[in-house]
Amino acid sequence: MDVAMTKQAALTRKETITQGYTALKTVIDPEIGIDLVNLGLIYDLEPQVSGVCVVTMTLTVMGCPLTDYLYTQISEALLTVDEISRVEINLVWDPIWTIDRISDEAKMELGI
Repeated sequence: MDVAMTKQAALTRKETITQGYTALKTVIDPEIGIDLVNLGLIYDLEPQVSGVCVVTMTLTVMGCPLTDYLYTQISEALLTVDEISRVEINLVWDPIWTIDRISDEAKMELGI
């Protein structure tokens, strides 16, 4: 594979990840009022050449009644990124979410 092409693909992937996280900052947890990224619920974004973006994430509690709503919001947000044509969500419980995962900015907003 051409080195220049490999560098361009890596740059595009990095840009897609950045744009994906920016898009996900528009998805607000309706119970807490903070976006999913700053809550620390998004563990990884893995854009693939095929246009699929795999999101590895968790929720604050098992059995969250807003799971389907959040999945829809996540998919809609990520599909605004040009290089993403499909979203797959991988919900994990390890590592478990704790308030330590919340960004400093969100902690200040929440008063913790």
